[in-house]
Amino acid sequence: MPQPFPIDPQGERGFTVEAAAMKFGPGMLAELGLDARSLGLRRVAVFTEPNVAETPPFRSAVDSLRREGADVVLFDGCRVEPTSASFLEAAAFARDGAFDGFVSIGGGSVIDTAKAANLYATHPADFLAYVNKPLGEGRPVPGPVRPHIACPTTCGTGSETTGVAIFDHVERRVKTGISSRHLRPTLAVVDPTTTYSLPAGVVASTGFDVLTHAIESHTARPFRTRPRPDGPAARPPYQGANPWSDIGSLEAIRLGGRYLERAVADPGDHEARDALMFAATLAGLAFGNAGVHIPHAMSYSVAGMNHAFRAAGYESAPPMVPHGLSVVLNAPAAFRFTGPAAPDAHRRAAAALGADPGGTGPEEAGAALAHRLIALMRATGLPNGLSALGYGAADIPALAAGAAAQQRLLSIAPCPVGEEELRALYADAMVYW
Repeated sequence: MPQPFPIDPQGERGFTVEAAAMKFGPGMLAELGLDARSLGLRRVAVFTEPNVAETPPFRSAVDSLRREGADVVLFDGCRVEPTSASFLEAAAFARDGAFDGFVSIGGGSVIDTAKAANLYATHPADFLAYVNKPLGEGRPVPGPVRPHIACPTTCGTGSETTGVAIFDHVERRVKTGISSRHLRPTLAVVDPTTTYSLPAGVVASTGFDVLTHAIESHTARPFRTRPRPDGPAARPPYQGANPWSDIGSLEAIRLGGRYLERAVADPGDHEARDALMFAATLAGLAFGNAGVHIPHAMSYSVAGMNHAFRAAGYESAPPMVPHGLSVVLNAPAAFRFTGPAAPDAHRRAAAALGADPGGTGPEEAGAALAHRLIALMRATGLPNGLSALGYGAADIPALAAGAAAQQRLLSIAPCPVGEEELRALYADAMVYW
């Protein structure tokens, strides 16, 4: 049975909340011009991708910017599941444009691309300088970047509220990222009408990203198990589960459990898609403070090693494993493993998701959560484990090695996990039903 990290009497005593400014509601993109003007933005880079650029909410946002006198320059080259090359292309555009600030309108890939472009335009450096160790140098971002208004169009990543930008390091066949509080957008404008035209497959993938974000942050190691930092500035962005993050994570789990199936089944169910969009923002606020752990660490090699899969809803994108799928296909196996280390948190998450964990003991708490999650996966048409993506036993060593490199995430798990445990988790995640 995995042993939980113990509370350290001489360790961390407090936690820091640095939540992003956020506005939420149908039609909020029509106010974007006023938001930009309030931040002093006159020459604005608008980041998006071609499918989003054809939608009415996008046109409403750009019209609003222009009505308020903004000089709008469009960058529509954002890639779904960005790569190091696509980040560099966006950074060159941002560096050469002399922009006052940035607006991103799209899913997490678009928002993350704008974060990276803003960073390298403001604080130029070799690309790997700011990338998380061990793949990069992990150099701290030296200071604030230009204003960035993030406008999500998918109900999933929560990137509009976090200081993380994720990309596919194609040469190393693994995902990694850049993490800094300075990358957190200045303002999140969350307009759920952007989700009304999304295909069911996209809603399922991004919606399960919501759920895993929230469950991972709620089941993360408690913040008091970490060593005390040398000072407030040394406190990490991912601090571990705490009373503030638990508020958002549990409500996000409840909303996902109640509305995810409806949102996938019926694009006309605006109540469900509105609720899922709000859950995504709540989950982003929670995990941006507490952190995520094993399912996300495992996801980076799942996505990084597979550039042949075509997911439902992503037929127009290059072959790849969408982020939400790469995460949730690991989640039941991971929660079965972590359940005994934090049984109360896993029972609360299972109940919030719609299960009845009853009097389950420590060894069954994670299994109850996994069982409910698998039922939701089946009901929404997700692939049956990693084998459905083409993975098999021969791939497990490479998958585990890629996940083991994600120590920033694995350190947030409620118990220690090494490469041997990761191999067992990948084996467990191959088939679920």
